[in-house]
Amino acid sequence: MKKTSTRLADGRELVYYDLRDDTVRDAVDRRPLERTVTTSEVRRDPLLGDSVAIASHRQGRTYHPPADQCPLCPSDGERLSEIPDSSYDVVVFENRFPSLAGDSGRCEVVCFTSDHDASFADLSEEQARLVLDAWTDRTSELSHLPSVEQVFCFENRGAEIGVTLGHPHGQIYAYPFTTPRTALMLRSLAAHKDATGGENLFDAVLAEELAGERVVLESEEWVAFVPYAAHWPYEVHLYPKRRVPDLLGLDEAARTEFPKVYLELLRRFDRIFGETEPPTPYIAAWHQAPFGQLEEFEGVQRDDFALHLELFTIRRTSGKLKFLAGSESGMNVFINDVPPERAAERLREVASS
Repeated sequence: MKKTSTRLADGRELVYYDLRDDTVRDAVDRRPLERTVTTSEVRRDPLLGDSVAIASHRQGRTYHPPADQCPLCPSDGERLSEIPDSSYDVVVFENRFPSLAGDSGRCEVVCFTSDHDASFADLSEEQARLVLDAWTDRTSELSHLPSVEQVFCFENRGAEIGVTLGHPHGQIYAYPFTTPRTALMLRSLAAHKDATGGENLFDAVLAEELAGERVVLESEEWVAFVPYAAHWPYEVHLYPKRRVPDLLGLDEAARTEFPKVYLELLRRFDRIFGETEPPTPYIAAWHQAPFGQLEEFEGVQRDDFALHLELFTIRRTSGKLKFLAGSESGMNVFINDVPPERAAERLREVASS
């Protein structure tokens, strides 16, 4: 992998990740952009104890542009985009309309391929490995920023999810705090460790799932399963079999095997509802240990956390979506219409031949 860092016309950082070591990236952003001004602010809710990012400047972000005006495609002649070069393998740049900025963190866009009509599932294993390497590198770089406590790599796919740009891409949020979801896991981890005399909760969950009926696919280094208490109609958790706290901890064997396993998982998601259905909308979310201090989670060390990816769709059956209505949105109590065992069975049925 070759990494080349440059700057866009408004001062934002852009990084090319290339498969070939001899690739030259010297294209200049020719757009007449003024320096980006953001109004991002993080406010803490005194009742719930969580944080909300207030980012009014995002009201003006690019919204469903036609394909020939996509800002994530390479620049072509006088059609100038966020990527100055005429081609790329993987590229990462600071979001022009970030939810978090400055002392409130940082937001980046990750373009998986220059092919506007592709999806992550269409990538080759070599391309998917390059994305993994880019995620890992960005996790390392962002963890060193003084305002950053946790790094979150994710992909939203599909208009049903709320995606406003159709080009295959994901995002990275670098938060200035430990996210509420992660804090819940850390509290459960601490309570289980205390109650069992030191047993790791992630290890216990993984062992139980490996012995059960909800495993979707398994390889030497990875296992994917539908969790016992899945929140979403089709939800899969992907774990490396050797516990590591973040993407930086993956060894070469796990990195080498990841593309094959993950691409197969994504392709199964696209086959769940049949060939005549539109591509399955999904969210893919990497859970990594915070880089900040964990004193409030008594007895928990950073290495106790287990890196894992959660992949889920809001489509519950053909032509129908799972909406977060009163119980989910008002009380955070999910109601799942699809039994996890049946979801796992269905995802095994649509395995590629």
